[in-house]
Amino acid sequence: MDPKGKTALITGGAHRVGKAITLALARAGANVVINYHSSGQAAQETVAEAQALGVDALAVQADVSDHRQVEAMVAAARERFGGVDILVNSASPWQTTPFPTQDLTGWRQVTDVLIHGAFYCANAVAPLMLAAGEGAMVNILDLAAFEPWPNFAAHSVGKTALLGLTRQLALELAPTVRVNAVAPGPVLPPPDYDPERVENLARQTLLGRWGTPEDVAQAVLYLVQAPFVTGVVLPVDGGQRFGHRQRHHG
Repeated sequence: MDPKGKTALITGGAHRVGKAITLALARAGANVVINYHSSGQAAQETVAEAQALGVDALAVQADVSDHRQVEAMVAAARERFGGVDILVNSASPWQTTPFPTQDLTGWRQVTDVLIHGAFYCANAVAPLMLAAGEGAMVNILDLAAFEPWPNFAAHSVGKTALLGLTRQLALELAPTVRVNAVAPGPVLPPPDYDPERVENLARQTLLGRWGTPEDVAQAVLYLVQAPFVTGVVLPVDGGQRFGHRQRHHG
């Protein structure tokens, strides 16, 4: 699909990797609907940056784990732009959820966004895409979809479920709507990473460095545009999945 003149909805599209995806789609000519939960100022700044690229942009506050708020968000996008042609599920809470636990709050918050939120958004826009005769969805995973991370039970399970949802929706919506995923590796350090941890993670990649949010955005753009690609996961990790082989053999 050529993004020019299309409308893209990006959840979590106001900052960090989501913002890079939003602006990459805007540069490609797509009008953008920027979903945010609590980052209102960042969302408005991203709207201004997208509009400076010559496209229209709309920021919509919605908790994607609430299906009624998702439906209202999609209705706002439809009213402004006539539909949604591209969906990027990028919203992803970042918090530890050790196991076992007596407090289920974190588990529910993370899995509600990653699993239910992605499903609600896809379910809301799929009829619009099917009616239009084409559409593209891209889900943002990470390497936790392939290997669990200690103390991140909800995140690991949520990303793994999002991988399964990618494949299921590719099956259900074919041939009209293509559904793919991107699995970033180290592209943007979390706020709590100290310099030593940042450097250690860089050494774990085959390329010996961190990537950038723009690397992820470029992969998303490829999957939006690739007409014969559906149901796949594209790792953007600098070879981190295999980096340990440089240090350990056999």
